[in-house]
Amino acid sequence: MSNSSVVHAMTVDVEDYFHVSAFYKVISQGDWDKWPTRVEENTLKLLDLFEQRKIKCTFFVLGWVAERFPELIRKLSEQGHEIASHGYSHQLVYTQTPEVFREETKKSKDILEQITQQPILGYRAASYSITRKSLWALDILDELGFEWDSSIFPVHHDNYGVPGSPTQPYTIELENGNKITEFPLTSAKVMGMSIPAAGGGYFRQYPYALSRWLFERASVNQTRPLIFYLHPWEIDPDQPRVPNASLKSKFRHYTNLHRCYGRLERMINDFNFGTIQQSLGSVNIDQNVHISTLR
Repeated sequence: MSNSSVVHAMTVDVEDYFHVSAFYKVISQGDWDKWPTRVEENTLKLLDLFEQRKIKCTFFVLGWVAERFPELIRKLSEQGHEIASHGYSHQLVYTQTPEVFREETKKSKDILEQITQQPILGYRAASYSITRKSLWALDILDELGFEWDSSIFPVHHDNYGVPGSPTQPYTIELENGNKITEFPLTSAKVMGMSIPAAGGGYFRQYPYALSRWLFERASVNQTRPLIFYLHPWEIDPDQPRVPNASLKSKFRHYTNLHRCYGRLERMINDFNFGTIQQSLGSVNIDQNVHISTLR
């Protein structure tokens, strides 16, 4: 493990394999209950690993999951991990109206606060879908009492991203004068291009040596805090296969599932991880941007 005083954020998006955006076209929300759930078993496997390594992390919990597995969420909270919201139904923010987004996000926050008896202060959008089309969501997060967000990916991607936005934690000044802290997803500059290096599918698709090199490069030799993320289904090579998905979706979802857990163990050995609050507390946030500059 790195001896750096900078703490990187280990984060888990607590959702099941049938929730993912890659399968939206073949699995409707109304059919979710028809699929065998595996999120509890896989999350507990991650929890055991984090407990063995004495790491506390941030779990972004989908409200749909919390309703069905409240004891799981309570256990995560009681063992000292940070609980944050991943929304309720894993819908892309920019496909929702502000009214629907507000209703669903409040519902998820209320469910999590009732289970944990703790204030829920952090949020992450499904598939990082706070983009230039949906920056209005930050105002709603502020209205609902969230203090920080981790939804903005400073890269080009077909489904998400705010290219050119800051790559380190910063504060966003909203139109009403209030501020919300943004902890963007990790990217590394390579030959002038922003390369995603935050985990998830990239972590499974890249060779581990490349993931480690990109993470090290983005941290500027362990002087800047970064975010790493993954999903419980990414350590589950035996999950049911979804028929009729596109080849692109299958590639994104199934590549190297059997390698992810072992790579995660190596990542934990190579870098110093904690919760988002611990990570933000390890540095001074000195960058402040007005929301208009992100548009």
